Amino acid sequence: MQRHVGIFMTVVVLALTLTGVGSVQASHDIVLGFQCDRTGATQTVGVVICPGYHDYINLVNAQGGVMGHRLRVDEVDHEYKVPPAIESYERFKKAGAVVIGVYGTPQIYALTQKLTEDRIPGTSPGFGKAAAADGSRYPYIFPIAATYWSQATAAVKFVKDQLGGSLKGKKIGFLFYDNPAGREPIPILEDLSVKEGFQLKTFAVPPPGVEMGAQVLDIAQRYRADFLIAHLFGRSPSVSIKELKRVGYPLRKVVSFVWGAAEADIEAAGGYALADGYYGLQFAGVGQDFPVINEIREMYKKQGKEAPKEMASTVYYNRGVLIAALHVEAIRNALKARPDGKITGEDVKKGFEQIKGFTLGGLVPPLEVTATDHEGGGLVQVWQVRGGKWARVTDWFKAYPEVVAKAIKEAK
Repeated sequence: MQRHVGIFMTVVVLALTLTGVGSVQASHDIVLGFQCDRTGATQTVGVVICPGYHDYINLVNAQGGVMGHRLRVDEVDHEYKVPPAIESYERFKKAGAVVIGVYGTPQIYALTQKLTEDRIPGTSPGFGKAAAADGSRYPYIFPIAATYWSQATAAVKFVKDQLGGSLKGKKIGFLFYDNPAGREPIPILEDLSVKEGFQLKTFAVPPPGVEMGAQVLDIAQRYRADFLIAHLFGRSPSVSIKELKRVGYPLRKVVSFVWGAAEADIEAAGGYALADGYYGLQFAGVGQDFPVINEIREMYKKQGKEAPKEMASTVYYNRGVLIAALHVEAIRNALKARPDGKITGEDVKKGFEQIKGFTLGGLVPPLEVTATDHEGGGLVQVWQVRGGKWARVTDWFKAYPEVVAKAIKEAK
């Protein structure tokens, strides 16, 4: 315990950091618990997504807080490990956190019961337990972005369109990180293989996900997949791109889930020229041309500081901003009922369920969260590495909602 507290705990009191938020006339500090991985297996995500989260909270505090109340973030680097994630949860609860940004699918699985028993909402945008889209069964878990089930259906729909509108008789591969997160979409893909008449073969990549030469060779030269759906994260997406390129498998026949489709993945693979053609799903906008990103940049300018380098890694940075903005929106809704600021996790849970038409200036598709739907719509876009950058291929869409609905209903 002492090791984790000494090494991983970082308490971020935002009023004393980047912004001059001493001017915020807050009658009551509101505590947000936030997990991150800055030093572990998925640090390529954490070192960008987490600064995005803090920057948005700093922006809100610099603008007067939420209805006059300052926000305080307590962050823990859990290294993508479950034990320190559980320790951090207890720390957050003791500090009075009214919402917790959970980081990682194994972590949300481990914390679901605790969050529910303590009535503290936990968010897991774009990952985690897909069945938690059902708010009636998981009242305190909020995916609030396309779950792995919705990503699976969207990927299959995209592949179907790429292969001429029919998957009958086609060979589809699924390359996945072999942990609970990686395995989550497999039942959906199996259902769709029956529905659409394609052959599905899965290829597991054991942690830490940096050795997959045998799997890639099988995909390209023995199985000869007509298309590959990849569900990797951390360091493994860049490894897959390099390995697929090495064996001659066309990257234009690869579509990645959301955690393998960022600038960091392409740069680690060797750059945009090498990864040209590679597709990826996104649940938040890519690039810097959004009002909220401009506001953050202006905040730094007013402080006489350069915008942080993390902003250039827009896929993960923008998702961090999105997570923070969703937390703030839920807190704002909660404060409408309790303007004294002494809100509880139960109040914030109800605040999430009042989010409607939320777009954050176009950074995300219109989100609507209800007491029964905690996913918010399940929409994604497809982007492609093209011409030395990520280029948008599709508008926001979702696919096979009846398949996802059936899986949610039948989930144990």
